[in-house]
Amino acid sequence: MRKIILITLLIISCFSFAQNAKQQQARNNYLLAENYYRAGEYEKATQLYKKLYEYSPFNTNYLGRLIACYQETNQFLDAKKLLNERIKANNKHIFLFVYLGYNFERNGDKEKAEENYTIALKALEKIPSYGGLLGRIFKDYNLLDKAILAYQKAMEANKNANYNFQIAQIYGEKAAYKEMFEAYINMVDKNERYYTTVLRDISKYITDDAENEANILFRKTLLKKSLSKPKDVWNVLLSWLFTQQKQYGKALLQEKALYQRLPEDLSTIFTLAKIAFENEAYEASEECFNYIIEKTSNKNEAINAHLFLAKIAIATKNPETENLFQDLFREFGKNSATINLQVAYADFLTFSANQPEQANKVLEEALLYANSKFSKARIKLKLGDVLVFTGKYNKALIYFSQIQTQLKNHVLAQEARFKVAQTSYFKGDFEWAKAQAKVLKGSTTQLIANDAVDLFLKISDNEPVDSIPSGLKQLANAELLAFQNKDDEALMELDNLINSKDILINGLIPSEVIYDDVFFFRAKLLIKQEKYEEAILDLAKIVAADNQGFLTDDVYFIMAEMYEKLNNTEKAQKYYQKIIFDYPSSIFLVDARKRYRKLRGDTI
Repeated sequence: MRKIILITLLIISCFSFAQNAKQQQARNNYLLAENYYRAGEYEKATQLYKKLYEYSPFNTNYLGRLIACYQETNQFLDAKKLLNERIKANNKHIFLFVYLGYNFERNGDKEKAEENYTIALKALEKIPSYGGLLGRIFKDYNLLDKAILAYQKAMEANKNANYNFQIAQIYGEKAAYKEMFEAYINMVDKNERYYTTVLRDISKYITDDAENEANILFRKTLLKKSLSKPKDVWNVLLSWLFTQQKQYGKALLQEKALYQRLPEDLSTIFTLAKIAFENEAYEASEECFNYIIEKTSNKNEAINAHLFLAKIAIATKNPETENLFQDLFREFGKNSATINLQVAYADFLTFSANQPEQANKVLEEALLYANSKFSKARIKLKLGDVLVFTGKYNKALIYFSQIQTQLKNHVLAQEARFKVAQTSYFKGDFEWAKAQAKVLKGSTTQLIANDAVDLFLKISDNEPVDSIPSGLKQLANAELLAFQNKDDEALMELDNLINSKDILINGLIPSEVIYDDVFFFRAKLLIKQEKYEEAILDLAKIVAADNQGFLTDDVYFIMAEMYEKLNNTEKAQKYYQKIIFDYPSSIFLVDARKRYRKLRGDTI
């Protein structure tokens, strides 16, 4: 009995091994065949696909590729023979008629091609389950209208089928944008869980220009749908559209309509308000936050809204900002709930009112109310900034280091580490600054990682060698002065650096080592002072010295923006175009393309 079991197991094992070997050989042949096919070596691919088809005659991928190989080598009769055999064996495999029709089309027989396409499409009325496959094959053959028809017929025959996504994508390929938007909206209408997917695809066509043809078509399609079949999701999409167009007031109207129907959640209005704030649309942002204050019964929500109203007052240099903060402290008090408000007030006192000592007192008091290590960390970060502002670097470094120790790996700890690097840079401790920046290059927060990379490269490229002055110390001091809101003094420091004999080449320009960073920073300060033409001259010097430098795409983008502000659209287009054609991997590519097309007056 034991022998019989062993023999049986041996036979099964041998059979399994043989099957695995065959499957592995088939996989290898398939990979090789695909390589030949994509390289255009169709004769070699044909031989391999024949073997694969013989091994697995029901694999539609093998069949499709074999037919394609026959067609690419003008073996139309072989393809026709194979397909007729398959159809004779099972004519319910209606996708075979599409293959056969395309074979006739490739051979120049349009009439026979249409006959077979019609057979396949008509059969969908009885076998709608093949709709997806037929649509995909028609699309692969670039028969886009027939692909759409296949999907539509399948949905007519099976009300549960939903091919609107595929239809919408094909309309996009055909540049039939009206029909594309209708298909996407029908998709959401059928099932709202497709909302995110649809939004992702639609965003490829929508720009920030309300007069862009795609934007107009999408808005009209949404409005038409909202009239014929009212749903909250149409208001949501309209709000999203208006937000993309930076028409925050119109977006707020949609959000208000939604809130009135379901007065429970103000989070979407809060999000809209913050987006408007970040885009410096302060009037619209203020309107949103005031609406939140009017409607909310949640104290923390009200405090957060007031916090942003205070930030708007600071940004717009409202002379009543001090009184506004005092009114808020009278209303909500100084306690754990108003920590962020106290930090914002300290920031205002330091960087707007030039009262850092008073700010220091505000933050020291705020520490008494902090009831979590995270609140304490936020206060200490601002305390550190205030101390750097007043030149007390070592004490600032102590606060930043405490945060790193207490909140290891947290984003606040990473921010504190960057501030250690930045402060060390300001005070001329370049080695330590570079070491901290190097660690942060892999930060999980993209903004911190980008800033760290910039600082690391700036120090690495410009640090003094063998005690020979490089200008880095003067540049760091200029950046410190700018941090302290002493922009005119910072510009003077940069001018002294540019004219310094220690780093001049031929008495004309500063050495290549520091050149880019000095003029790039100087241009930023000039832009802040709205001296756009002077800024452009500095940026042009960078390009003239080295048009392959790592700052070049940044420079071109800023120059284009400056020319836009000066209403010189021709020059703006020129520099956006340089990014599009010369810097395809630039982070500015998408924005450059959008702005270029807008300036050129493109329609979709």
